[in-house]
Amino acid sequence: MPRPVDASSTDPADRPATYSEVFGVAEFRWLWLAQLGSVIGDQLARVALAVLVFNRTGSAGLSALTYALTFLPDIAGGPLLSGLADRFPRRRVMINCDIARAVLVAAMAIPGASLWILCILLIAVQLLASPFQSARAALLPSILTGDRFVLASSVSNITAQAAQLAGFVTGGTLVAAFGAGNALLLDAATFGLSAVLLWLGVRERPLPETTETRAGWWASLSAGAQLVWGDRRLRYLVALACVAGFYVSVEGLAAPYAAVVGGGPAAVGLLLAANPAGQMVGMLLLTRVAPPRRLTLMGPLAIGSCAPLIGCLAQPGLWVTVGLWFVSGLCASYQLAASAAFVLNVPDAQRGQAFGLARTALIVSQGIGVLAAGVAADRWAPAVVVAAAGICGILVAAGAAYGYAGATRQPA
Repeated sequence: MPRPVDASSTDPADRPATYSEVFGVAEFRWLWLAQLGSVIGDQLARVALAVLVFNRTGSAGLSALTYALTFLPDIAGGPLLSGLADRFPRRRVMINCDIARAVLVAAMAIPGASLWILCILLIAVQLLASPFQSARAALLPSILTGDRFVLASSVSNITAQAAQLAGFVTGGTLVAAFGAGNALLLDAATFGLSAVLLWLGVRERPLPETTETRAGWWASLSAGAQLVWGDRRLRYLVALACVAGFYVSVEGLAAPYAAVVGGGPAAVGLLLAANPAGQMVGMLLLTRVAPPRRLTLMGPLAIGSCAPLIGCLAQPGLWVTVGLWFVSGLCASYQLAASAAFVLNVPDAQRGQAFGLARTALIVSQGIGVLAAGVAADRWAPAVVVAAAGICGILVAAGAAYGYAGATRQPA
């Protein structure tokens, strides 16, 4: 158990930041409120459009395909559009993305629009999420420094997960009460509100100074990739982040696993909620640990995010499985420390592009993990696949943690 930190320590680097210190910064409060509205609106759009497509076609397959389209643009948007956060002032990038998304989502609500047009508009909306998120990640260290930045990142991650859940719940309720078209208009309003909050509450900052001429789009993308791959610390931090591909893979097996242990739809919901709930609790706990200690805990926690999954091999029943997956999520809170270390180790002038590439790697690893687990579950029992994902995840996490420890002891 980590040693309690003396809050009276004279070295600020050894003292965890407090929530009052973070929310005491007015710019962060406005940024946080804008994020809340933007994420809720993002989830609301997904639910409303899926319902709209189903109501028009009566096809569950087309409705599911429409929902799946909301995840694909992140893969392309990360490397292709994240560099905008390094080429234009970041506050301006966020505001423009929100305004554009408000207009596009409002266009979705036009009665009688063809499904092809709706899908194109949806893809455009999701593509704009990448430069928005990259600009926000690059801007945050300019507003809050030191451990206040790390705690602010934790608040942002928890808010994103909570807002996603709220968006799903309110999305279904609002669509049922007002119809999909009106729900989309409300969604457009949330993006508009986010833009207004950013314009009113966040100060415009010039681009980071650099002695080099700003590169073109392709050169910026190449330079970002070379930076991440060429710096051993960044390379292993991305590898640690991609361990998520192993412990998140169980989400794709929640339904068949619940069927094996004798649970119904409610059991599926419990299994799906276990890991995110654990992560939220874990991040709250990790922010109370001294900043230097968090970095040393990254490796053990990354291994711990996969180790509980091995216990599923015994098919212990629903509630024990929920507990195992919750512990997995609890340990997965190491992602907070890894993400903060990654951002702080990237030069300010390249933060947007580098963050976008890392985010894309994380999304791809999760998608491959879920897909591979689903294919494997057609041949082996879900419990066996979950346990195998845990074993493979431990090996990758241990290798990445060892590599990062070595990189921090030697020049990058």
